[in-house]
Amino acid sequence: MDSDTVTNTSTPGAALRAPARHDPSPPAIRVAAVDWARVGADLDAQGAAVVERLLTRAECEHLASLYGEGDTVFRSRVVMARHGFGQGEYRYFRYPLPALIGELRSAIYPHLAPVANRWHEAMGLPVRFPAAHDAFIARCHAAGQTLPTPLLLRYGAGDYNCLHQDLYGAHVFPLQVVLLLSQPGRDFSGGELVMTEQRPRMQSRPMVLALQQGDAAVIAVHQRPVRGSRGVYRVTLRHGVSRVHSGRRHTAGIIFHDAAA
Repeated sequence: MDSDTVTNTSTPGAALRAPARHDPSPPAIRVAAVDWARVGADLDAQGAAVVERLLTRAECEHLASLYGEGDTVFRSRVVMARHGFGQGEYRYFRYPLPALIGELRSAIYPHLAPVANRWHEAMGLPVRFPAAHDAFIARCHAAGQTLPTPLLLRYGAGDYNCLHQDLYGAHVFPLQVVLLLSQPGRDFSGGELVMTEQRPRMQSRPMVLALQQGDAAVIAVHQRPVRGSRGVYRVTLRHGVSRVHSGRRHTAGIIFHDAAA
């Protein structure tokens, strides 16, 4: 066993918890009620933050049930084993997005744009992000990135997702959201959301994000700034899913930039 430090957010009092009220109010109202200052602090410290119970069980089950729908809902299907991505499969939504996914994408983005701009400034990157998501998507589309990237993933026993980054083109928003739609212990076992952080001249740091059904993980897409003794440096992050031992696991991903056509 190597000397890397493992961060597991199931530890009591873990810094990556940002609780949200579990209620039937509209999703945008729940998003507005999140402690985004806490989320931003967790992202600055770890590159990830968890918002508990952002979705209701009914909303999770509805989104998971969409996987069997046809091409009116999805634009493409990817079988991971065919591309060396792992095992399991996922489908990209087409426009117009399902109402819940579209509402969450628009409602969450303005709370993350200040973090994204702060990170870019710290890393010396010139790109800045507008306050509203539709303005950012217009920028993507003007550059030829017109394919929607929100997706629905399905894993069965033995499936996993290799460590990766969701980039899709030149215009990349540095944060994304992962929504766990299934309940660990009831619907599946195994299948943890994992991340690695590659640090200059050091071994990579692994993290395990312990999610429950309806939780949202806000994670770095590619790089984030870290302040060291000699100033700010960049670390590179990747995320994936460990092997599912039993059952079926559904996840939705909300990426804020669109893909090149």
